[in-house]
Amino acid sequence: MKARGLLAVALAATAMVVAPVAAQANVGGALPLPGFGAIVVDQAHKHVFVSGGPTGNSIVVTDFSGDVVKQITGEFGATGLALSADGATLYAALAAGDAVAAIDTVKFTETARYATPAQTCPTTLARTGQYVWLGYGCDGNWSGGIGRLDTAAATPAITLGQQGNAVFNGAPLVAAAENGPVVATQPNLSLSTTDVYTVNAGALQAGASGTVTGSDVQDVTVTPDGATLYTAAGSEDHVAGLATADLSGRGAYATGHFPDAVRISADGGYVATGAYTSAHKVLVFKSGGTTPVNAVGLGDSTTASRGLAWTTDNKRLFVVTQQTAGGAPGLAVVLDPTEPCTLLC
Repeated sequence: MKARGLLAVALAATAMVVAPVAAQANVGGALPLPGFGAIVVDQAHKHVFVSGGPTGNSIVVTDFSGDVVKQITGEFGATGLALSADGATLYAALAAGDAVAAIDTVKFTETARYATPAQTCPTTLARTGQYVWLGYGCDGNWSGGIGRLDTAAATPAITLGQQGNAVFNGAPLVAAAENGPVVATQPNLSLSTTDVYTVNAGALQAGASGTVTGSDVQDVTVTPDGATLYTAAGSEDHVAGLATADLSGRGAYATGHFPDAVRISADGGYVATGAYTSAHKVLVFKSGGTTPVNAVGLGDSTTASRGLAWTTDNKRLFVVTQQTAGGAPGLAVVLDPTEPCTLLC
């Protein structure tokens, strides 16, 4: 889905599309992963971490050009990822390992593993301050919930059941701003429930809740100030903005059918979206804008669900790509994604 700073695809067997656009793009190689779980950017060390999802057992590390520099193995079903506040530790939810792993971001070695009970399938992660929040729950199991890992505790351990009265089928998608709130959304189902929580002394306090995000939610993200959440729901033709205080509308960004990825830039100024459409484009909007400032083409590939990540300086947008026929994911790097394009927008 996407075209401008022309990027091509990072998929082995995917043709590179080159178009006359204003910005450059780097092309990475196919990722040695069976699927895709999550992507995070380590700005301090200029690395990107990509997990392989519930059926993979590793995390791939690339540089900012998209080239693989390391594969961290033995991470069973690594899916959700989150960085510590200082960037020294990567946390990985091990959906097939019933644990959350802590990994040194310099040495790329595991330093700790925090267990969850058997068959809890920790899948998604978000962080506020010292607390890592995990969405857990195995597929088809209505015992999903939110867990907490207090990384500053003398003996860190995971505590489940932090979601209050909310009920989830499988693991909820969790997202958060640095100082809260924490948002939990039911993926895939119709209708999808979204619950917003404030964080008070390490405890979640329930706030707004509702089914206003549509059906088949694929992605959710929160603005840096915590005031707005954005959802990409397969039943819609746009990414929706909602106030975290009461879930009232805060704008919409037209994507075409089946939006499946959305990420806000670190300064809150731009919204990047992906959708499973024949256009195969990533669209970048100025926050509050109507017309994309950039449209990045992905050739024969689409954006993987939840497959977008920004650098904190807005100089690069990383896109995890997936061929429509399936297979291994790839990684594309869009340079200067916020610069208005002169062609193909």
